[in-house]
Amino acid sequence: MAGIENPLVFLGAGILLNLYPGPDTLYIIGRSLAQGRGAGVCAALGISSGALIHTLLGAFGLSAVLAASASAFTMVKYLGAAYLIYQGIRLILDRSVPAAPRSNGQIRSGLLRIYRQGVLTNLLNPKVAVFFLAFLPQFISVSSPNKVLSFILLGLIFITTGTIWCVIVALFSSAIASRLHDSGRNTGRLRQINGLLFMLLGLKLAVTEVDL
Repeated sequence: MAGIENPLVFLGAGILLNLYPGPDTLYIIGRSLAQGRGAGVCAALGISSGALIHTLLGAFGLSAVLAASASAFTMVKYLGAAYLIYQGIRLILDRSVPAAPRSNGQIRSGLLRIYRQGVLTNLLNPKVAVFFLAFLPQFISVSSPNKVLSFILLGLIFITTGTIWCVIVALFSSAIASRLHDSGRNTGRLRQINGLLFMLLGLKLAVTEVDL
Protein backbone atom coordinates (compact mmCIF):
# COMPACT_ATOMS: atom_id res chain seq x y z
CA MET A 1 0.00 0.00 0.00
CA ALA A 2 1.95 3.02 -1.33
CA GLY A 3 5.13 1.72 0.27
CA ILE A 4 3.54 1.46 3.73
CA GLU A 5 4.14 -1.55 5.96
CA ASN A 6 1.63 -2.77 8.58
CA PRO A 7 -0.96 -0.04 7.90
CA LEU A 8 -3.44 -1.41 10.45
CA VAL A 9 -0.78 -1.42 13.16
CA PHE A 10 0.10 2.15 12.23
CA LEU A 11 -3.55 3.19 12.34
CA GLY A 12 -4.09 1.64 15.76
CA ALA A 13 -0.89 3.09 17.19
CA GLY A 14 -1.72 6.49 15.73
CA ILE A 15 -5.16 6.52 17.31
CA LEU A 16 -3.75 5.61 20.71
CA LEU A 17 -1.06 8.27 20.45
CA ASN A 18 -3.62 10.89 19.47
CA LEU A 19 -5.64 10.08 22.58
CA TYR A 20 -2.68 11.01 24.79
CA PRO A 21 -3.32 14.52 26.21
CA GLY A 22 -0.81 17.27 25.61
CA PRO A 23 -0.57 21.01 24.85
CA ASP A 24 -2.67 20.62 21.70
CA THR A 25 -5.52 18.91 23.54
CA LEU A 26 -5.37 21.46 26.33
CA TYR A 27 -5.53 24.33 23.86
CA ILE A 28 -8.65 22.85 22.27
CA ILE A 29 -10.31 22.19 25.63
CA GLY A 30 -9.47 25.67 26.85
CA ARG A 31 -10.90 27.40 23.79
CA SER A 32 -14.00 25.19 23.80
CA LEU A 33 -14.71 25.85 27.48
CA ALA A 34 -14.08 29.58 27.24
CA GLN A 35 -15.55 30.41 23.83
CA GLY A 36 -17.74 27.55 22.69
CA ARG A 37 -17.96 25.00 19.93
CA GLY A 38 -16.87 27.15 16.99
CA ALA A 39 -13.72 28.26 18.79
CA GLY A 40 -12.90 24.68 19.77
CA VAL A 41 -13.29 23.39 16.23
CA CYS A 42 -11.13 26.23 14.84
CA ALA A 43 -8.49 25.40 17.44
CA ALA A 44 -8.59 21.74 16.35
CA LEU A 45 -8.19 22.72 12.69
CA GLY A 46 -5.27 24.97 13.60
CA ILE A 47 -3.56 22.12 15.46
CA SER A 48 -4.07 19.84 12.46
CA SER A 49 -2.64 22.46 10.11
CA GLY A 50 0.45 22.73 12.28
CA ALA A 51 0.84 18.95 12.18
CA LEU A 52 0.52 19.05 8.38
CA ILE A 53 3.36 21.56 8.20
CA HIS A 54 5.46 19.30 10.43
CA THR A 55 4.70 16.39 8.09
CA LEU A 56 5.82 18.31 5.01
CA LEU A 57 8.96 19.57 6.75
CA GLY A 58 9.78 16.03 7.83
CA ALA A 59 9.10 14.56 4.40
CA PHE A 60 11.49 16.95 2.70
CA GLY A 61 14.17 16.61 5.34
CA LEU A 62 13.94 20.04 6.96
CA SER A 63 12.87 18.63 10.33
CA ALA A 64 16.02 16.51 10.31
CA VAL A 65 18.00 19.73 10.72
CA LEU A 66 16.02 20.49 13.87
CA ALA A 67 16.45 16.95 15.18
CA ALA A 68 20.19 16.97 14.48
CA SER A 69 20.93 20.37 15.97
CA ALA A 70 20.70 20.74 19.73
CA SER A 71 20.82 24.54 19.44
CA ALA A 72 18.00 24.67 16.87
CA PHE A 73 15.88 22.28 18.93
CA THR A 74 16.47 24.34 22.07
CA MET A 75 15.62 27.61 20.33
CA VAL A 76 12.30 26.30 18.99
CA LYS A 77 11.57 24.64 22.34
CA TYR A 78 11.98 27.91 24.23
CA LEU A 79 9.93 29.80 21.65
CA GLY A 80 7.12 27.29 22.10
CA ALA A 81 7.39 27.43 25.89
CA ALA A 82 7.34 31.23 25.86
CA TYR A 83 4.29 31.23 23.60
CA LEU A 84 2.36 28.86 25.90
CA ILE A 85 3.30 30.85 29.00
CA TYR A 86 2.31 34.10 27.26
CA GLN A 87 -1.09 32.69 26.34
CA GLY A 88 -1.53 31.46 29.91
CA ILE A 89 -0.76 34.89 31.37
CA ARG A 90 -3.20 36.50 28.96
CA LEU A 91 -5.96 34.14 30.07
CA ILE A 92 -5.27 34.72 33.76
CA LEU A 93 -5.17 38.51 33.43
CA ASP A 94 -8.23 38.67 31.18
CA ARG A 95 -11.01 40.32 33.18
CA SER A 96 -13.43 40.70 30.30
CA VAL A 97 -17.06 39.72 30.69
CA PRO A 98 -19.41 38.42 27.98
CA ALA A 99 -20.08 41.32 25.63
CA ALA A 100 -22.99 42.21 23.42
CA PRO A 101 -23.52 40.10 20.29
CA ARG A 102 -20.71 40.64 17.80
CA SER A 103 -20.92 41.18 14.06
CA ASN A 104 -20.15 38.37 11.62
CA GLY A 105 -16.88 40.07 10.74
CA GLN A 106 -15.81 40.21 14.38
CA ILE A 107 -16.72 36.55 14.85
CA ARG A 108 -14.72 35.50 11.77
CA SER A 109 -11.75 37.57 12.91
CA GLY A 110 -11.83 35.98 16.35
CA LEU A 111 -12.06 32.46 14.96
CA LEU A 112 -9.19 33.13 12.55
CA ARG A 113 -7.04 34.32 15.46
CA ILE A 114 -7.84 31.13 17.39
CA TYR A 115 -6.95 29.07 14.31
CA ARG A 116 -3.59 30.83 13.96
CA GLN A 117 -2.85 30.28 17.64
CA GLY A 118 -3.62 26.59 17.17
CA VAL A 119 -1.14 26.39 14.30
CA LEU A 120 1.57 28.05 16.41
CA THR A 121 0.85 25.91 19.47
CA ASN A 122 1.60 22.80 17.42
CA LEU A 123 4.30 24.23 15.17
CA LEU A 124 6.42 25.65 18.00
CA ASN A 125 6.61 22.31 19.79
CA PRO A 126 9.84 20.72 18.49
CA LYS A 127 8.89 17.39 20.05
CA VAL A 128 6.26 17.04 17.32
CA ALA A 129 8.94 17.27 14.62
CA VAL A 130 11.13 14.72 16.39
CA PHE A 131 8.11 12.45 16.89
CA PHE A 132 7.23 12.41 13.19
CA LEU A 133 10.84 11.68 12.25
CA ALA A 134 11.02 8.81 14.74
CA PHE A 135 7.55 7.30 14.29
CA LEU A 136 6.53 7.52 10.63
CA PRO A 137 9.64 5.96 8.98
CA GLN A 138 9.07 2.75 10.96
CA PHE A 139 6.10 2.04 8.69
CA ILE A 140 7.75 2.89 5.35
CA SER A 141 8.87 -0.11 3.33
CA VAL A 142 12.53 -0.16 2.36
CA SER A 143 11.35 -1.02 -1.16
CA SER A 144 9.00 1.98 -1.37
CA PRO A 145 9.51 3.66 -4.78
CA ASN A 146 8.78 7.08 -3.29
CA LYS A 147 9.59 7.36 0.40
CA VAL A 148 8.68 11.05 0.52
CA LEU A 149 5.17 10.25 -0.72
CA SER A 150 4.90 7.39 1.78
CA PHE A 151 5.96 9.71 4.60
CA ILE A 152 3.36 12.31 3.60
CA LEU A 153 0.62 9.68 3.29
CA LEU A 154 1.39 8.33 6.76
CA GLY A 155 1.34 11.86 8.12
CA LEU A 156 -2.04 12.54 6.52
CA ILE A 157 -3.49 9.36 8.02
CA PHE A 158 -2.17 10.31 11.46
CA ILE A 159 -3.48 13.87 11.10
CA THR A 160 -6.91 12.67 9.95
CA THR A 161 -7.42 10.45 13.00
CA GLY A 162 -6.04 13.21 15.20
CA THR A 163 -8.41 15.79 13.71
CA ILE A 164 -11.42 13.54 14.30
CA TRP A 165 -10.39 13.09 17.93
CA CYS A 166 -9.71 16.81 18.40
CA VAL A 167 -13.12 17.76 17.01
CA ILE A 168 -14.76 15.24 19.36
CA VAL A 169 -12.86 16.84 22.26
CA ALA A 170 -14.01 20.29 21.13
CA LEU A 171 -17.66 19.25 20.87
CA PHE A 172 -17.63 17.46 24.23
CA SER A 173 -15.87 20.33 26.00
CA SER A 174 -18.19 22.96 24.53
CA ALA A 175 -21.22 20.91 25.63
CA ILE A 176 -19.89 20.98 29.19
CA ALA A 177 -19.13 24.69 28.89
CA SER A 178 -22.71 25.49 27.89
CA ARG A 179 -23.80 24.20 31.31
CA LEU A 180 -21.23 26.27 33.17
CA HIS A 181 -21.49 29.59 31.40
CA ASP A 182 -24.71 30.51 33.13
CA SER A 183 -22.48 32.05 35.78
CA GLY A 184 -19.95 34.76 34.92
CA ARG A 185 -17.96 33.64 37.94
CA ASN A 186 -17.68 30.13 36.48
CA THR A 187 -16.49 31.56 33.17
CA GLY A 188 -13.77 33.58 34.90
CA ARG A 189 -12.60 30.62 36.95
CA LEU A 190 -12.43 28.37 33.89
CA ARG A 191 -10.37 30.99 32.09
CA GLN A 192 -7.94 31.27 35.00
CA ILE A 193 -7.60 27.49 35.33
CA ASN A 194 -6.90 27.23 31.60
CA GLY A 195 -4.31 29.97 31.89
CA LEU A 196 -2.56 28.20 34.75
CA LEU A 197 -2.48 24.93 32.82
CA PHE A 198 -1.04 26.70 29.78
CA MET A 199 1.73 28.15 31.92
CA LEU A 200 2.50 24.76 33.48
CA LEU A 201 2.69 23.15 30.04
CA GLY A 202 4.98 25.93 28.86
CA LEU A 203 7.29 25.33 31.82
CA LYS A 204 7.18 21.59 31.19
CA LEU A 205 8.14 22.12 27.55
CA ALA A 206 10.98 24.44 28.59
CA VAL A 207 12.60 21.79 30.80
CA THR A 208 11.98 18.89 28.41
CA GLU A 209 15.09 17.10 27.22
CA VAL A 210 15.07 14.91 24.10
CA ASP A 211 18.03 12.78 23.08
CA LEU A 212 19.07 13.98 19.61
